[in-house]
Amino acid sequence: METLFFSIVAAVAILMSILVIRCKNPINSALSLIMTFFCLATLYVMLEAPFMAAIQVIVYAGAIMVLIVFVIMLLNIRTESGRRTQHALFLGAATGLFLLFQTWYLLSRSSLTGTKGPIDSAALARFGHTELIGQSLFTEFLLPFEITSILLLVAIVGAVVLAKKKL
Repeated sequence: METLFFSIVAAVAILMSILVIRCKNPINSALSLIMTFFCLATLYVMLEAPFMAAIQVIVYAGAIMVLIVFVIMLLNIRTESGRRTQHALFLGAATGLFLLFQTWYLLSRSSLTGTKGPIDSAALARFGHTELIGQSLFTEFLLPFEITSILLLVAIVGAVVLAKKKL
């Protein structure tokens, strides 16, 4: 059952990512990207990484997509708006049914995968996902974490310099 569910989620993610590129209307493209982010969050849940799934939904599907849609609205990009066709209604109904099935499946199953790793359920119960991620981030992966923070700082400074009219 997990393999079937994974295949369905992966197929929807691939379809939506293709629609991100192929849609002529930028709002439809942004909505397809949001659905792709939700499918990715579902895959994180299947990997028993609820913290990453929550971050995926909150940061990317929430905050970043609000900014993208806000910029699209500010730019006032006009496209030819055609009348609704049957395939658009079918795609909306299929997406709704998929989300309904996805919600039912995730709520009816407590554990989606049976994989075992170095962190077992006893360690998760003792520490929690977030603490284990933080401990790993600041012990084993400290150097990549610091390099990433320096790269982000350089990108912010570069954006401020490029946006400034006169130096």
